[in-house]
Amino acid sequence: MTLALSPAARDALAQWMVQIRALDGRAENTLKAYATDVSGYLAFLAGHRGGTEGLAALVTLPQTDLSAWMAHERGRGVSARSMARALSAVKGFTAWLADREGVDATATLSTRAPKFRRKLPRPLDVTAARDVLATVGDDARQDWVAARDTAVVTLLYGCGLRISEALGLTGAAAPLPAVLRIIGKGGKERLVPVLPAAAEAVQRYLALCPFGMTRDAPLFRGVRGGPLNPRLISAAMERTRARLGLPASATPHALRHSFATHLLSAGGDLRAIQELLGHASLSTTQAYTAVDTARLMEVYARAHPRA
Repeated sequence: MTLALSPAARDALAQWMVQIRALDGRAENTLKAYATDVSGYLAFLAGHRGGTEGLAALVTLPQTDLSAWMAHERGRGVSARSMARALSAVKGFTAWLADREGVDATATLSTRAPKFRRKLPRPLDVTAARDVLATVGDDARQDWVAARDTAVVTLLYGCGLRISEALGLTGAAAPLPAVLRIIGKGGKERLVPVLPAAAEAVQRYLALCPFGMTRDAPLFRGVRGGPLNPRLISAAMERTRARLGLPASATPHALRHSFATHLLSAGGDLRAIQELLGHASLSTTQAYTAVDTARLMEVYARAHPRA
C-alpha cells in the first residue's frame, strides 16, 4: 500500500513513527497499527484525489476527503472501534505534520470519531476459574508441559498478568518473589503481589523443566527449548473449555478479566485494581464495575420475588 505514497509522504510517515516510538512509549503492536492506518489513509488520498499530494496539502484537506476515507474504510468492514483508532492515528500524524509545515489542520483535527460501545469484559466465575487452573494441564503429553501450562494460567488469574507479560518473564524472576516487577504496555512498570499458589506453580514447573535456566533465558519454554508461543496457551485453554463446557470467551485473557472482577466483587478498591492491571486510565478499569453491576442485576432478576 505504501507504494502509492510519494517519497515525501513516505519519509514524513517514517519520521513521525520515529518520534512517537521515542516519546510516547506505546506498545510495538500499537505502533505497527498506527503505521498501517496512516499509510492506508495516505494511499487512499493518493487514489481519491488522482495523484500524490504535497505535504502541506495533506494537512489542509477539506473534511469531505476525510469523510470519504472513513466511508471507504467502513465499506471494507472496518469496525467502529478500529475506525476510531485509525482516525486517532491520522489526527496524530496530521497534527505533527501541521506543526512541522506551519499550516492549519483544523478540518482534520476537528473530525469526530464514530461512536462505538465498549465490549464488557467476560470473566469466568470463581468455580470455573478454579476448574481451569486445576485441569488445564490434563491433556499435556509430558508432565513438565502440564506444569508449565498450569503455571502460566495461574499467573494470569492469580496476578492479573497479560499473556505477553507472563511469557516475557525471564529466569531472573525465578524463584518468584513476593512482589513481581512487571514491564507492561508502553514500557510502563508496575509492582504485582505474587500469590503463594502462583509461586508454587512456577516452582513446580521449574523443577520439571528439562532446559537449563539462566537469568536472560525465557522463563517459559516450548518443547524445543525456545520461548513459549502464546498460541500454545490459547490452544490449551481451548481444549480445557471444551472439556469443562465453558463458552468460547474463556480465553487466556479472560483469566485476567476474572482476576479484576473477582477482586472487585470481594470489595477491592478500583484504583488499586487499576494499578495491579497496569491500566493507564481509570476509565478502562471502570468497565469491570459494569460487569459486576450486570451480574448483580442478573441475580436480582432470578431471585427477587417481584422481579
